[in-house]
Amino acid sequence: MKNSYLSAFAGLLLVLISYSVAQGQTGRGDRISGSNVESRSPVLAARGMVATSHPLATQAGLDILKKGGSAVDAAIAANAVLGVLEPNNSGIGGDLFAIVWSARDKKLYGLNASGRSAEGQSYEKLRELLKGNSQIPLYGPLSISVPGTVDGWFELHKRFGKLRMAEILSPGIKYAREGAPVPEVIAFSWNHAYNRLREQQPVIGEFENFRNTFLINGAAPGEGDIFRNPDLANTYERIAKSGRDAFYKGEIADRIDSYARRTGIPLRKADLIAHKSTWVDPVSVNYRGYDVYELPPNGQGIAVLQVLNIVEGYDLQKMKHNSAEYLHLLIEAKKLAFEDRARYYADPEFARIPLARLLSKEYASERRRLIDPKQASRKFDTSQSVLKEGDTVYLTVADDDGNMVSLIQSNMLEFGSGMVPDGLGFVFQNRGTSFSMTPGHANVYAPGKRPFNTIIPGFVLKNNRPFLSFGVMGGAMQPQGHLQILCNIIDFGMNVQEAGDAARFSHSGSSEPTGTRMTDGGHVALESGISAEARSELQSRGHHLIDKDFFGGYQAIMQDSTRRVYHGASEMRKDGQAAGY
Repeated sequence: MKNSYLSAFAGLLLVLISYSVAQGQTGRGDRISGSNVESRSPVLAARGMVATSHPLATQAGLDILKKGGSAVDAAIAANAVLGVLEPNNSGIGGDLFAIVWSARDKKLYGLNASGRSAEGQSYEKLRELLKGNSQIPLYGPLSISVPGTVDGWFELHKRFGKLRMAEILSPGIKYAREGAPVPEVIAFSWNHAYNRLREQQPVIGEFENFRNTFLINGAAPGEGDIFRNPDLANTYERIAKSGRDAFYKGEIADRIDSYARRTGIPLRKADLIAHKSTWVDPVSVNYRGYDVYELPPNGQGIAVLQVLNIVEGYDLQKMKHNSAEYLHLLIEAKKLAFEDRARYYADPEFARIPLARLLSKEYASERRRLIDPKQASRKFDTSQSVLKEGDTVYLTVADDDGNMVSLIQSNMLEFGSGMVPDGLGFVFQNRGTSFSMTPGHANVYAPGKRPFNTIIPGFVLKNNRPFLSFGVMGGAMQPQGHLQILCNIIDFGMNVQEAGDAARFSHSGSSEPTGTRMTDGGHVALESGISAEARSELQSRGHHLIDKDFFGGYQAIMQDSTRRVYHGASEMRKDGQAAGY
């Protein structure tokens, strides 16, 4: 394939927010307090808080909290509603990751609910099916791995849930059966995704199920159109009644198996039966007195920690927010971390990942020396590495007991593979396209292996108490988004809403875990809130600026432990809402 995973992801999702769209912010009114950067004040509440990318999902989660449900119960309910109302970016055909703060245990728990490749498809067989292509197609049957979301729901619920799953899934069932109006950003994204998938029909193959499930009168729904998904309502009802085994062992698994055999998907019922999520320990670094937590690979969360270690050696406040000097540093640090991401991030059951070394302050100091403060890097010679060892929705919930959950869930690209199993109402993710086909690579394809995964929940502790549960959706933008949010809050003192609304950069073109290498320094996109002076100076330092990119979708809950008050935020780039009680 002529494009790397990253450039393809950018080409599909990045048009959602563009420089020209951002220009529409001119003319915004003035706030009488706080910063004009904020689109609104943070939402404050004492007993519970939900922040998601769709207001109806937020309200569904809030209703669960008011019924006595836990933060995890509310998160599952909100995620199920998003699978109905934002199906381009989420759904039970995808994967899930979560970090949970247990107030009772005073401890963080991590869950990796990502799926694996088909056991019955060997590397040699896949190579034969690729017919000389060096990468797995972005769409269609070869891109599909086992969906992990449903098992993730039940693993979280078994450990942290209070209400019955039937009650938790009831809002999702109701919206799937009765329908709800499509909001502005989702409608825009949905239409673009459909146009893109329509062009990929030769690769996707079977496409009639997608049309029947996700179109209204043959077209993508527009803003205000009522979208219904009765097939998904039936699927949710089966799961609510019979549990996770309905999906992985029962009637749903049988339908998936039958559809897979008919359409050339390598998955079989045996792969679903064998699937299991993994409880993992979140990993952290201390950044200026804050303990920042991410999940270990096969995700990319540790890239955030690596970049934080690098930039900690600089006085960011002195540089000033979004100055050329500041942006140059963050971009170059991101490039360095992404070189390690391309080389080492993979399924730890199949690859040796030198995690302690990657996250050490000593290593960050060594990498810091590679940054030229006046010139953008073009490439890095990985043979000289100092190591000696070998689309998405985000939501967060906090409850009255002090429990908090940071949860992210995705189809990967919008509408994933484009393939919808008969009568089930959801689209399969295309996470399998993230494997490398280079022999010996840490992320090389193998049967029963989890591919490199981009979705990452974030969490921050201060003095061993919860401070921030947050996330930023959007492929390779996610670590960059986490970095900018954390610097906004920790280094520049922004509140939780301002930190999300502030203008961002997005760098694309780094080396990738699929095997592609950065050779030209990549490209940098800047939102309109970044000054012309900073743009000009970045260009003079050798950065290649582009006009359009995707800058993420952020939600967060900050806890004021002294007053026992939650501060919620949902940024203006999405349709979302933070709400509490």
